[in-house]
Amino acid sequence: MISIIIPVYNEVESIGTLLSYLIDNSDTKNISEIIVVDGGSSDGTLEIVDDIVTSSDSEQREESYREANKYLIDTKFEKRNFTQTNVQLINSNKGRAKQLNLGAKHAKGNILYFLHADSIPPQHFDQLIISEVKKDNKAGCFRMQFDSNHWWLRLASWLTQFSWRACRGGDQSQFITKELFDEIGGYDESYIIYEDNILINQLYTRNQYVVINKKLKTSARLYRKNGVWKLQYHFWTIYIKQWFGASAEDLFAYYKKNVC
Repeated sequence: MISIIIPVYNEVESIGTLLSYLIDNSDTKNISEIIVVDGGSSDGTLEIVDDIVTSSDSEQREESYREANKYLIDTKFEKRNFTQTNVQLINSNKGRAKQLNLGAKHAKGNILYFLHADSIPPQHFDQLIISEVKKDNKAGCFRMQFDSNHWWLRLASWLTQFSWRACRGGDQSQFITKELFDEIGGYDESYIIYEDNILINQLYTRNQYVVINKKLKTSARLYRKNGVWKLQYHFWTIYIKQWFGASAEDLFAYYKKNVC
C-alpha cells in the first residue's frame, strides 16, 4: 500500500484542495494513509488539516473542510467518505528534508509517495504507481505541467516526459519503495533546498528511476513571484553549483539571497 507524505509550511491556499483531491481520486484499498508533516505553519494550514483529521463523521468533516476553505473560489464540494481515509497530522522541525524523513518514519505503507502541497497528481495516480512497482520499477515520478501558459514553462513541462536527469525535480512528486528509501538513508537533512534532487541523484546512480507518462499539475507561483527568466537563471545556477561540488550551505545561501 501507499503512504502519501506531504510536507507543509504555510500552505493554507493549497492543502485543503489537495487533500480533497487525493481522497476523491484514489482507491482506499491502495492508500495506507495520508501524512501531512507541518514545519511550523502560522497561516491556518494546521486548522484545515486538523479539522479533517479530528472530525468524527463524514458530514461533519465535509462541513469543517468547507468552512476551512471558504476563501477558495469555484471549488466544488461533494459528499466524501472521509472516514475511509486515514489522514494524519505530524509536527516537525522546519526543513523539508526533515519533514519528509519524519513522515517516512511514521509511514506504514510499503510504497512512499512524496508530494508537494501545490502539486496535483493525475487521476488514478495510486494505481499507476502500484503498477510500476509491480514491474520492479522501485522509484520514479510523473510528467509535470505548470499551471501557466508561459511558453518557456510549457516547454519545460513538455521536457519532463524524457528520462534525462536534468529534467527532474521535486515538483514532479516522488514515489519510492520504503525498502529502497531506507537503503539509501532517506533525504539528506543537511540540504535545506535541493533535497529532492539529491535523492534523485542517488536513484539515477542506481538506475532506479521511471517517469510515468501521465501529467501532474503544479503551481508556477514561484515563477510568478520572481519572474520566469530570473528564477530560471537562479535554478540553473544552483544546479551548476551543485554539479561542481558546492556544499548544502552554499546552495542555501545563494537561494536565500536571490530567491526568497
